[in-house]
Amino acid sequence: MRDLLLEISKCTKCSEYLELGPRPIVSCSKESKVVIIGQAPGSVVHKTGIPWDDKSGENLRNWMGIDSDIFYDPSRVALIPMGFCYPGKGKTGDLPPRKECAPLWHNVLLEQIKKVELTILIGSYAQNYYLQNKAKRTLTETVKNFEEYLPEYFVLPHPSPRNNIWQAKNSWFKETVIPGLKLKVQSLNL
Repeated sequence: MRDLLLEISKCTKCSEYLELGPRPIVSCSKESKVVIIGQAPGSVVHKTGIPWDDKSGENLRNWMGIDSDIFYDPSRVALIPMGFCYPGKGKTGDLPPRKECAPLWHNVLLEQIKKVELTILIGSYAQNYYLQNKAKRTLTETVKNFEEYLPEYFVLPHPSPRNNIWQAKNSWFKETVIPGLKLKVQSLNL
């Protein structure tokens, strides 16, 4: 695993498309019990090199009911984005994750993680990639039907503060999904 992570850290596959250059951000170990597959690092994470080191990460840890010590312990939690580098800024936010990373790196990473008890798919990019035709027509429908994907996957919207409006329109998320996620994570004895 150490050699693979070193190889990923040196990846320059899509450097010509990255406005800030390549800086692959991933954290995992062969012992990880939870795998979190998100979108791509934001500009803050690109600067710090620490996955989910922003308000979105704080929200995600709160949703899961765990602290930073557990979240950032690779023997407990693997943090694997769909795109490993910050993709750059678009008109309405960050650009989508680069499509090269998941096919290039996900399988080889996941094959080495032997103790996975739960995979959390965050956002439509991860959900569409992993659920394929099992994903619903919209992210909202997929997340509302989160129990259909258990025990293998737990599906979530992105925890960005930009999604507060979505959460306000979908009160069932805080009433049903978040408590379900916390219970599932607690059951793993991280």
